[in-house]
Amino acid sequence: MREKLKAYRFPLILLVSIIVGSVIGLIYGDKANVIKPLGDIFLNLLFMVVMPLVFFSIASAIANMNSMKRFGKIMGSMITIFIVTGIIASVVMLVATVLFPPGSGANIPLETPDDVEQSSLAEQLVNTFTVPDFVDLFSKDNMLVLIIFAVLVGVATGLSGEQGRPFAKFLSSGSEIFMKLVQLIMYYAPIGLGAYFASLIGQFGTDLIGDYAKAVLIYYPVAILYFAIGFTLYAFLSGGKKGIGRFWKNILNPAVTALGTGSSIASLPVNLEATKRMGVPKDIRETVLPLGATIHMDGSCLSAMLKIAFVFGVFDMDFTGIDTFLTAIGICLLSGIVMSGIPGGGFMGELMIVTLYGLPIEALPIISAIGVVVDPPATMINVTGDSVSSMLVTRQLEGNGWMEKTEAE
Repeated sequence: MREKLKAYRFPLILLVSIIVGSVIGLIYGDKANVIKPLGDIFLNLLFMVVMPLVFFSIASAIANMNSMKRFGKIMGSMITIFIVTGIIASVVMLVATVLFPPGSGANIPLETPDDVEQSSLAEQLVNTFTVPDFVDLFSKDNMLVLIIFAVLVGVATGLSGEQGRPFAKFLSSGSEIFMKLVQLIMYYAPIGLGAYFASLIGQFGTDLIGDYAKAVLIYYPVAILYFAIGFTLYAFLSGGKKGIGRFWKNILNPAVTALGTGSSIASLPVNLEATKRMGVPKDIRETVLPLGATIHMDGSCLSAMLKIAFVFGVFDMDFTGIDTFLTAIGICLLSGIVMSGIPGGGFMGELMIVTLYGLPIEALPIISAIGVVVDPPATMINVTGDSVSSMLVTRQLEGNGWMEKTEAE
């Protein structure tokens, strides 16, 4: 019990700081705005580091792929399954948030500039995927362009072979350094979030608290149903009734470990052992699970969609239409990729939601509180989703009789 509490010590500290800040806001009302600058400092620190962190983490991951033992077929199948299951998770939560809209009580006013220039579709496409100058890459207004640039740099580094190895090491080093920088910034998070929520609740009162309760009541049942029904269906597709049996017989250890540690990466050794007992071949499980621990997060897709719907609700924005829904699904997939195993790493995904939608900086602490509360079941779904994905990859590569082959070995 003590170990579990230790693993969740940081999320619990954040939760306590949010609660304390909310109580201060309820007691002092608008007077709580006096400590709002303490929260602004925290937000500015995060926005300062997010762009280089996203660049180095994505570019280094792609640049170093050629040093790992994997087959092209495994990679192709794995990426396809990761994308499909991530889309399914996003759509499941999208349906839930459309049926039961969260964040519809507070209606925080969203300030927009009066003189917005209209541009053609062609100009919008150019501005969405490119920038005219290199220095513009590192503006938070051009997050998608930076992601595309990071992917291209990673691919070019990998294709450069031995000559690209020093640069690949530089990218990996940069990724580690900026993740460590985020860790240092997160030490200030309890003060920053507490101060910000004191100001927020002081201004908008109990309506916002009610919206959070509604969001949690949506996430937990949807997450449990996705875990029970969705993963059972995936296991059936990978191996029929026998696949379901093997999955549920071996998945409890990784699930409990994920709940206890709160980390996909910390759960990796247990997950590798579980998939070995499921009969997933060594080369597949040792490719799918480590990559899945960083870029395949069904639980994070569920929570990202909830956060998007929530922030649309509290800012009284229109969360309807195919364009809005497709954008939300795409952002869920992207935010799942930038989630990391560091404490408070979910802030990176939340930063991406805020920047890609062009939301005001005030939106970050509003949605970050949801991440703190839903983190345990989200991590469990992230980890167990990697397990069943490795079964699906095996089914696609080894054929219908893969389970019989592993039994004979």
